[in-house]
Amino acid sequence: MMVNKKKSNKKFSLRKEYKKSWNYLKESKRFIWIVIGIFLAFALIGFFIPVPEIVSKQIFEFIKEILGKTEGMSQSRLISFIFLNNIQSSFLGMVFGVFLGIFPLISAIANGYLLGFVANFAIQENGILSLWRILPHGIFELPAVFISFALGLRIGASLFNKKRFRKFNENFVSCLKVFVLIVIPLLIIAAIIEGTLISLGA
Repeated sequence: MMVNKKKSNKKFSLRKEYKKSWNYLKESKRFIWIVIGIFLAFALIGFFIPVPEIVSKQIFEFIKEILGKTEGMSQSRLISFIFLNNIQSSFLGMVFGVFLGIFPLISAIANGYLLGFVANFAIQENGILSLWRILPHGIFELPAVFISFALGLRIGASLFNKKRFRKFNENFVSCLKVFVLIVIPLLIIAAIIEGTLISLGA
């Protein structure tokens, strides 16, 4: 009877894991605010400060390359492409936090700047109402990105702890759980919305 009791206690509970992940996320709010602050600062820089022509040319080439890849895709393929692209950049932003948290910070800077630059260009070309197109999926995509980069930052910060190896292992496992249970669902919703809007020509 005792053996059965122990086995039942070790049973996996998705609800419990989900609750633990949310609690861990609440504990990570300092890192989330740091990432949001950096992202918004560079989004404003990208929006208001003009860049040299050579830089803007490279950004447009990058956007053109992505648009070329998605051209002619069906709605389902487009959703898959967007989801896989977002999950890759979010996961790498988190995992590469092992290098003292530098990579997530660089990713937050790059993504923030790119958003600001594209928003400025969209307003110049089509007016301020053109920004509504990024709002629906951005509601889900941006929090997922912020969480991923913040988790990467927390993983990097754990290396400065006195008990660094134990702390690193604990944080890494918790971050993976948060990524699977919270980040991935947000990215799925964002991809469905964005892929649908693009397919409908919104």
